[in-house]
Amino acid sequence: MKKKMMTVLMTAAMVLSVTACGSQGEKEEAASLAQSDGGAVQADAGTEQADGGQYTIGISQFAEHGSLDNCRQGFLAGLAEAGIEEGKNLTIVFDNAQADMGTASTISDAYVSQKVDLICAIATPTAMSAYNSCMNTDIPVIYTAVSDPVQAGLAEAGGKSVGNITGTSDALPVTEQLKMIREMLPEAEKIGILYTTSEANSVSTIEAYKESAAEYGFEIVETGINTIADVPMAAADMADKVDCITNLTDNTVVSALQTVLDEANKKGIPVFGSEIEQVRSGCVASMGLDYVALGKQTGAMAAKVLKGEAKAADMPFEVITQASLYVNTAAAEKINLEIPEDMANRAVEIFDEIVVE
Repeated sequence: MKKKMMTVLMTAAMVLSVTACGSQGEKEEAASLAQSDGGAVQADAGTEQADGGQYTIGISQFAEHGSLDNCRQGFLAGLAEAGIEEGKNLTIVFDNAQADMGTASTISDAYVSQKVDLICAIATPTAMSAYNSCMNTDIPVIYTAVSDPVQAGLAEAGGKSVGNITGTSDALPVTEQLKMIREMLPEAEKIGILYTTSEANSVSTIEAYKESAAEYGFEIVETGINTIADVPMAAADMADKVDCITNLTDNTVVSALQTVLDEANKKGIPVFGSEIEQVRSGCVASMGLDYVALGKQTGAMAAKVLKGEAKAADMPFEVITQASLYVNTAAAEKINLEIPEDMANRAVEIFDEIVVE
């Protein structure tokens, strides 16, 4: 038996054991306990594939923020386009790990106990957890919003899957982002990046920034954090040292985006996003990806697996590559930054207000 990358709380393991073996009343009691301990919502698996094209999917999302929400929306749309639709022939069990690695493991273990037909893992930590949980089962895992599947141990260097798992990657367009920042800030020298040290996707993207920064005349100033509680102090310290901040798709940092923006605004420096929702929420601009489209691409892959048209283990992960320019003029006005007219003309979408949900 392969060793898991991550461990699960003993309490959650005991709960899952009871859920798998006990009576219906015991299952409900165990579900309540698991939710209070780990945050995973226990639910009956619902319809099964043996019922004639009926499916149950567990969707595990690592954190609550716009880009991951868009992935989930797109995933369901992609399934629907393939004829697999919630309320008709699809039952969805959805849980959010609230950016906690232990909770992510508890959720995926719960899905295995429920014998779902497939797990959709949204973001790198949940993909790793789901792969660990399903390693000795026949449940396929389809992930999305995983920036570097190879670094995360979910794929081989050539893109081939390491097991019954595949999905889509949101590898950031680093060089396009650097070029955009240079055009907007001709005199800038230092770019700050906050990242979570335990998120493999962030670690690999930091390296990509370092490799390309000098070509555009930048120095990367990085600060690693462990939890969301570290963000306020780290953001305040970084705002004193850099000319601007650029965000990754780091789930923990993005969950505290407003804190980062507040500290940067105090110093009058711009924050650049990595996708459209960050710009909508107050970042000045981004060469970003369309996460609804990424989710649809993932849903199409999942549909093939569910219908028996392909096996996850035989499908290399897919990458969305087209980046678009998004601009928020209200965010720019807050720090007295003028958006060059030609950049504004090239933007796919311009926001004239900051929307915080």
